[in-house]
Amino acid sequence: MHQPQTGFVIWFTGLSGAGKSTLSHRVGEELQRRLAHVEVLDGDEVRTHLSKGLGFTREDRDTNVLRIGFVSKLLARHGVAVLVAAIAPYADTRQRVRQGIERFVEVHVDCPLEELEARDVKGLYARARRGELEHFTGISDPYEAPASPEIRVDTSRHSPDESVAMILRWLEQHECIPAVRDAALADR
Repeated sequence: MHQPQTGFVIWFTGLSGAGKSTLSHRVGEELQRRLAHVEVLDGDEVRTHLSKGLGFTREDRDTNVLRIGFVSKLLARHGVAVLVAAIAPYADTRQRVRQGIERFVEVHVDCPLEELEARDVKGLYARARRGELEHFTGISDPYEAPASPEIRVDTSRHSPDESVAMILRWLEQHECIPAVRDAALADR
C-alpha cells in the first residue's frame, strides 16, 4: 500500500533527440513502482491535444510551455508525480513555470548538437539545415540551456540506464521518492 504522496514536477528539457521522452517514460515506469500517482506529459503528445493549432514561433512555444506548466501544477497540487518531456527552449518561460510549482525538478537532458545530428533518425536536423523547417530549436531558433538545473545528464556520455539511475538517486536523496532499500523491493 502506498503512503499519501506530495506531488512534484520533473521537467525534462533539452534539444530534439536528446532523450527527454525516453528518460521521462523510463523514470515514470520506475516511479509507478514506488508511488501511487504518476503522469508523463510528453511534449509531442501534448501538442496534438492541448496545444493543437500552435506553431513554433516564440509566442506559440511560450503558450505551449505555459499550458503544460499549468496542467502540471494542477496535477502536482493533487499529489501526482508529473514528468514533463518538452524542449521548453526559453529560460525565462521555464522560470515562470517553476515559480508556480512548489516542488519543481529541472532535468537538463544535454547532448552535443553534432551527436544529435548524427543520431537524427527522423531527419529533422538535416531538413532544418536545408531550410525546410522554420523555427527549429538548436538550428534556426535558440535553445537557452539551464544555468543551474537540479539534474544534468549528458546522453552522449551516459546510457539511458545510467541516466535514469542518476535521476532516481537525486530524487531519493532529496526525498521526492522513497529509496529502494534492497533488491527484493526493486524487483516487485
